[in-house]
Amino acid sequence: MYYLLGICMAFASLLAISALSSVAAALLWRIIKQPACRWSSTARARLIFALRTAPAACSLICVSALLLPAYLAHEPQHSTETVSAKLALISLLSIFWVALVLWRTFAAWRATRMLTADWLLRAESISIGGVSIPTYKLHHPFPVIAMVGALRPKLFIAAHLFDALDEEELMAALLHEEAHLTACDNFKRPLMRACCDVLKIAPYNRAIERLWAEEAERAADEYAARIGGAASALSLATALIKIARLAPEGGRPAMPVGSFLVGESETQLADRVWRLTWLASQRAQRQASATHARLFNGFLSCSLFVMLYLLITQTNILVRLHAVIELFVTALQ
Repeated sequence: MYYLLGICMAFASLLAISALSSVAAALLWRIIKQPACRWSSTARARLIFALRTAPAACSLICVSALLLPAYLAHEPQHSTETVSAKLALISLLSIFWVALVLWRTFAAWRATRMLTADWLLRAESISIGGVSIPTYKLHHPFPVIAMVGALRPKLFIAAHLFDALDEEELMAALLHEEAHLTACDNFKRPLMRACCDVLKIAPYNRAIERLWAEEAERAADEYAARIGGAASALSLATALIKIARLAPEGGRPAMPVGSFLVGESETQLADRVWRLTWLASQRAQRQASATHARLFNGFLSCSLFVMLYLLITQTNILVRLHAVIELFVTALQ
């Protein structure tokens, strides 16, 4: 019963801490949402990613580094406490949530792997100056320019785009994909999916992944405009328009772990084109500063280090945490 109680306590705590952290992240986003509108898209994308992954990270760290050590160190093995029906139910819900996270991650990886294998059968390897990852010319009806894969990314370019786009437009599009590669967006995308929390049905959680995807695309546009200058910004805008006109009806291919140059709604596409023309109109391209997001991420990192430092140096913390565990288990009896 000692180990069963510890396992149930750990899973129940994981669920509870994740829910509380998700509420805190949602409230924090409501507070800083308006000030963040003045930040660059790069900073907003980093902030949204931090807020999305923080609840899962917080719950895992608290359970593995605090609650479990406190339980193992101070809970007597011959305790008379039992696993109540309430505790068992919460633990089962938590186990179901963890299993759902693992399944979503596996399903996304499998779907991407299968579609990538299908594309490779219809593609030929090419070499483009300045592109460091494997690049393929793809025979596909959709005007694809996509970087696919999280760990070993590949770049696919539809064959007919080499005729539809001029050299400057193609280079601007490749700068956009380079931005996704530099920012590790293809790794962040499945990680955000894996960090789905127990408040998935809340409006904040329904919109956060879509909002991050939009900001990540705008951040990649900013990168292309910053590196290539005004000419690159205008070339990317015209490339977006051309690709959107070439896209057949029926939407873009389904690629769970990939970054597509075009695939959004017409409203989002129009917004990106407008922002690119605005960036091109600036006399001096401004650095896409991510200072605010770096400060926020630094605050989270410092908080984590402080928590671990207190855990190592203050031995009475585990005793107090064990008392909290006792209250938690007693309340669920």
